[in-house]
Amino acid sequence: MDIVVRPATEFESVAALVGPKKPTSNVCFCLSYRLAAKENNALRGPARAEKVRELCSQDPPPGVVAYLDGEPVGWAAVHPRAGTSFARSRTIPHVDDLDVWSLWCFRVRPGHRKQGIMHALIAGAVDHARARGAPAIEGYPVDNAGERVDLTMAYAGTRRLFEQAGFEKAAETKSVLDGFPRVIMRKLFAQERRARPASAA
Repeated sequence: MDIVVRPATEFESVAALVGPKKPTSNVCFCLSYRLAAKENNALRGPARAEKVRELCSQDPPPGVVAYLDGEPVGWAAVHPRAGTSFARSRTIPHVDDLDVWSLWCFRVRPGHRKQGIMHALIAGAVDHARARGAPAIEGYPVDNAGERVDLTMAYAGTRRLFEQAGFEKAAETKSVLDGFPRVIMRKLFAQERRARPASAA
């Protein structure tokens, strides 16, 4: 099975994964953490779709999309933390002053779960951030210790998912999701560069 992950520059693919079934419906559209609260709350119905369409045309786009046989099957939101509401979060602290990127939301299309798409998404998000010069990338998953997470709350991912992708725990948070504490998991690209032998530079 060939899963291809690409930057989310195609609005239609993003809408198919996180958009509403009815254009007039008010759904998150993965804007809640991307925008300041005032702007997010002011956007209603079709205006939310237009905002996502605008973000897809920007560089960097608002995330990455996983495709299977050309069909969009997975979404991950990833962006410089400074351009998200996490920059002002009272519950998820800043570890340091590094201009880190945030990876905060996953969505796998029904019928395509347990096919490795989450793993492909996190790998694609890492590659996307690294290619654009990010010094590090971090996520805010639940630390569920193997316990079941409700599907409606699974968008943040789990600590184990991030650990399997080479992330390490960087800090605790005051945020709780579905009864589980969230932790900051981070992957440092600067460390990767320092660890490379001189001949590989």
